[in-house]
Amino acid sequence: MSANGRGTKEAPFVSVIMNCYNSEQYLREAIDSVYAQTYQNWEIIFWDNASTDSSAAIAKSYDSRLKYHSGTETVPLGAARNKAIEKASGELIAFLDCDDLWYPEKLEKQVPLFKDTEVSLVYCDTLFFNSNGYRKRLYSGTKAYTGYCFSRLLSRYFLSMETIILRKESLKNLDYWFDERFNMIEEADLFRRVAMTGKLAMVDEVLSMWRIHSNSWTWKKTELVWIETRMMLETYGRKYEDFFKRYAKEVEILTEGIVREEAVFLIKNGDIEKARQKLKANHSSFKNRLLYFSLLLPESWRISLLRLKGKIL
Repeated sequence: MSANGRGTKEAPFVSVIMNCYNSEQYLREAIDSVYAQTYQNWEIIFWDNASTDSSAAIAKSYDSRLKYHSGTETVPLGAARNKAIEKASGELIAFLDCDDLWYPEKLEKQVPLFKDTEVSLVYCDTLFFNSNGYRKRLYSGTKAYTGYCFSRLLSRYFLSMETIILRKESLKNLDYWFDERFNMIEEADLFRRVAMTGKLAMVDEVLSMWRIHSNSWTWKKTELVWIETRMMLETYGRKYEDFFKRYAKEVEILTEGIVREEAVFLIKNGDIEKARQKLKANHSSFKNRLLYFSLLLPESWRISLLRLKGKIL
């Protein structure tokens, strides 16, 4: 860290945003992965969203490079992330949720890409993992896009929160930062809006890890993703002139994906008829048609098809 806690042209100051709510189980491991960074010009802005476990005590056990802040009540994650950013003094904003991890070279390898003044966001590859030994690189089967790629982000979102570093200046061009209504897609919405005017750059190697576990909000409230995504599209339609006309194909692809995921969720929960009706109303894509017609098959065949979902759906 520079002597005055500020950045230089060669080593810009990075504010690492950590939003916490009852995250004691993995918290120390996450914080330690920031302290292990080979790039040293950073601070942690730790926002405690009114936790009731030992998260506060763990965070406060670190030195002054971790700035602890807390709210008096639990608020939606979008609102909590905004509160943390308000406290950040860095030229760059990085994000690490309290159950994820960074490799030691993450900041060192990503920060230099901001030398391109048109770059607003830098990301990297990441490793999805769990306690049972599951390991999968995010971009092993997904193409990574760089440059001006809002259209691609809109139709098929491909970023993961723990990989992101933002140029703070890019947030000044936005009417709002994280949408405070959202708990599930707050980052996908923000990074899409950043990508409307700014370039994306990438370090094509694994520099972070995204932990899969049953206590994750992502797995507990899956249905909120679809609700919030539709809200996001409605907001874009009101805010951006001719949005649905300009991005008709992208919106169609995104909407088809939402319907497909909803249908799979309903099928897994035994509501076949409701899934059939959703797909009947929106099965223009091959994948949706395939899933729709699978509901006409015997149950054993349908189960086999769903097992292939990760490969073909």
